[in-house]
Amino acid sequence: MAVPFSYSLRNLWTRRLTTVLTASGMALVIFVFSAILMLAEGLQKTLVETGSNDNVVVIRKSSGSEVQSGVERIQAAIVEIQPEIAIGTDGQPFLAKETVVLISLPKRGTENISNVVIRGIGRSSLALRPQVILVEGHLPKPGSSEIIAGRSVAKRFEGGGMEETLRFGMRDWKVVGIFDAGNTGFSSEIWGDADQLMQAFRRPVFSSVIFKMRDPSEFDRLKQRIESDPRLTLEAKRETRYYADQSEMMAKFLRILGTSLTIIFSLGAMIGAMITMYAAVSTRTGEIGTLRAIGFQRVSILGAFLLEAELLALMGGFAGLMSASFLQLFTISTVNFQTFSELAFSFALTFDIAWRSLAFSLVMGFVGGFLPAVRASRMNIVESLRAT
Repeated sequence: MAVPFSYSLRNLWTRRLTTVLTASGMALVIFVFSAILMLAEGLQKTLVETGSNDNVVVIRKSSGSEVQSGVERIQAAIVEIQPEIAIGTDGQPFLAKETVVLISLPKRGTENISNVVIRGIGRSSLALRPQVILVEGHLPKPGSSEIIAGRSVAKRFEGGGMEETLRFGMRDWKVVGIFDAGNTGFSSEIWGDADQLMQAFRRPVFSSVIFKMRDPSEFDRLKQRIESDPRLTLEAKRETRYYADQSEMMAKFLRILGTSLTIIFSLGAMIGAMITMYAAVSTRTGEIGTLRAIGFQRVSILGAFLLEAELLALMGGFAGLMSASFLQLFTISTVNFQTFSELAFSFALTFDIAWRSLAFSLVMGFVGGFLPAVRASRMNIVESLRAT
């Protein structure tokens, strides 16, 4: 015969203060656990959404990122004539030769300085990225010292706003436009004419060649041809794969950090749950004896107290998860370990994170409640009744 479910609920309600305090401790653990996972997910989501599966990024072999890459002009010309590249309505290939460098800019309202990506763009750069929308001003004129800034840069960095001026590469550059790239890494970049930026930074080579494929299924054949060509020292990646690789190191670090912190905090929460359940057992000795006397088996008593611990953990889990969900309203910035540039992104809550958080709370409840439940189930009927 099983102990009614309502019995466990009533006992939690009777000990309301203890229940709230214990559940709050578990909620804090789940909040930290969920927040770290959401942080890593938001970082990866931002970078992955930056790329398109139809686009291909060509960089120097083993360079890791555009910042470290160098593509000579003759190599870029060879890539440009590959038959798999899509052709635009004007008869020109859907391709852009870009240069990427880092500069240091001061943040608004502080004395802090952070790295920002400067991207030299070509004629097709915006067409290759339909998620990038110019929301204010106009595009940089070819051959001019004009630049456009991502909305995140314009908001956070001195000189990045509309009609403001930035000085780098021993030249003054005027911000003539602001673009919105949605939830992508491009929002943390500044764009200008590639040739002008290469002259300013004295870079004789491009950083990358980006193009759209006529048929994405032909990627493997194109990749093999580019990487096996003896005239080239380049590698080709789908744009989505390239940006996913950019987030891998940082996301892994965040998950390791989050797991370590969660384990430390969870030990305290499980000890708190254990103390709460032991206290519940000691104050309900007579009650337990009565249950045994009227026919409830040891396993039923064990199950009832384990159920209380799990309900306690589930309340904490839901509270922590709900609190963590509000983090999606905030945007934070951090340095991407791959490019050493600042990247702005938001927390992202997914179904996978939600069920993992609740599962972890149930594990904490089980570990914290198992020993007290075993003690309750092993109580002698006669001795329990005498305690009343």
